[in-house]
Amino acid sequence: MDTGQALAEEKSEILLTESGRGVDICPGMNELSRQQRAVWRFIQQQQDAERLSPTIREIAAHFGFSSPNAALLHVEALRRKGFLKSTPGRARTLRAIDPAEKNRVRPQVVSIPIFGTIPAGYPATNRQDEDGCVLIDVDTIGIQPNARTFALKVRGDSMLGKGILDGDIAIIEHGVQPRVGDVVAALIDGQVTLKTFVMQRSKPYLQAENPRYPSLIPQEELQIQGVMVALVRKRK
Repeated sequence: MDTGQALAEEKSEILLTESGRGVDICPGMNELSRQQRAVWRFIQQQQDAERLSPTIREIAAHFGFSSPNAALLHVEALRRKGFLKSTPGRARTLRAIDPAEKNRVRPQVVSIPIFGTIPAGYPATNRQDEDGCVLIDVDTIGIQPNARTFALKVRGDSMLGKGILDGDIAIIEHGVQPRVGDVVAALIDGQVTLKTFVMQRSKPYLQAENPRYPSLIPQEELQIQGVMVALVRKRK
C-alpha cells in the first residue's frame, strides 16, 4: 500500500461512516478504517507482548507497505482521532488507547528512555546512547519516574540470586545514594556493570549474585551511576 492508497482508504471510510454504513464490530472504533484498526491492534499487541512500541518502519514492514509514509499516515490518523498517544521527539513511545476506556480512570503510563545494555556478568565498556523507550505503569511498579530515571537492558546472568535475568530491563535512578544491598549500575575502573553494592571495612565493592562470578574490588575508581528501582521483564 502506498501513500495515495492510505489517503483514499481513509476518505472512503469517512464517507461510509457519514452515510451510516461500515459498522465496526468493535464498539467505539466505527470511525476507524479497516487498515487503521489493524494498525491500532498491531501497536497494542506489540505494546502488551514486548513492552516496547513499534517504530513507523516496523509497522510498514509488518503490513508490507511500500513506504513508511503510508504507515505514518495511519498513525497520524489514529493519533488525531484519539486512539494513539506518543511523546514528541522520542522513538518507540506510541501508546494504543482503548476506546472503551476513554472515560475511565486510566493508569499513569510513562515512557522511560533505554540507554543501551549493561553487563550482568563481567564488566564491559558501554556507550550510553538512547535506544528507544520502555512503557511502565507507575502504579504497578510503585515508583514515580523523573528526569533522572533511565532504563538499561540486562545482558548476562551474574545477578540470578536477585531474580534479575538476561534480557530484563532494569529501571535506574541516577543521583540516589546507594545503600548496602542495593543493586546498582556502576562504573568500575572504566567499565560498567550491574551488581549489588556492598561495604567491607568501610570500603565499597560490587558483589555478583551468582557463585560463578567474582566480587569486584575497585583498583582505581568506583562510580555509582544509579540505583535500580524497578525491573521489567518481557512476556515470553
